[in-house]
Amino acid sequence: MKKIRVFVAGASGKMGQEVIRSLIQQDDLLLVGASDTRHQGMDVGFVVGASRVGVDITGPLDLEILREVRADVLVDFTNPQSVLKNSKTAIMAGVVPVVGTTGLGEAEIDEIRALVVKEHIGAFFAPNFSIGAILMMRFAKEAAKYFPHVDIIELHHDQKLDAPSGTALKTAEGILEVRDPMVQGHPNEYEKLAGARGADLGGIHIHSVRLPGLIAHQEVLFGGLGQALTIRHDAFSRETYIPGVMLAIRKAFELTDLVIGLENFLD
Repeated sequence: MKKIRVFVAGASGKMGQEVIRSLIQQDDLLLVGASDTRHQGMDVGFVVGASRVGVDITGPLDLEILREVRADVLVDFTNPQSVLKNSKTAIMAGVVPVVGTTGLGEAEIDEIRALVVKEHIGAFFAPNFSIGAILMMRFAKEAAKYFPHVDIIELHHDQKLDAPSGTALKTAEGILEVRDPMVQGHPNEYEKLAGARGADLGGIHIHSVRLPGLIAHQEVLFGGLGQALTIRHDAFSRETYIPGVMLAIRKAFELTDLVIGLENFLD
């Protein structure tokens, strides 16, 4: 059986290290390269607390290194400033990017979509790789058919760069597929402090909390006559995302277009 050859960008980061620890234990996946601005020249096994694996961390991602190691899939957990360039580099090299970094705008997504069509290579972007979070979004969309009044509270560690989270945005977008935009709360309400009601997407208020000690958490709060419904998901460690990442690598390897969202790979 041919192994899927995987390159990891952002290998020294917390998520990158978790991905590598799992990759080197898979029978059908082969780690062939890793890049980061840190630990350059160090065997990636030592970086993640394992034994030598024979793959040294290189500097910033480039076209030639992807071609040299004959990668099939690029897993990117870098940052919003790097992910667009890395994704385009991968596609130009004939490598399918699997991207867990959030923060790209619609214009940038459209740029990737156009390049995918031009180069006839797939790409996969996921706001969240947690299967539990995907189910939370699915359940919230179903609940919104019966509880149209809804707020979203997302809570993350204080080093997260973007707000609101990609998961919160995707949750709201899913709800708006089954619920028309509407005004929530008193029509004449006002904010004594700007932003007190959170961001607004189609009348859905989204609140972002950033505190040390948190990982990734989200509550979807529904209110109805005489009752309330809360759907909540908590990620207590980054291991939460690994089954979804491994699933995405295996599925994305066969893609020929841009796919957004892990739910597309769930039965």
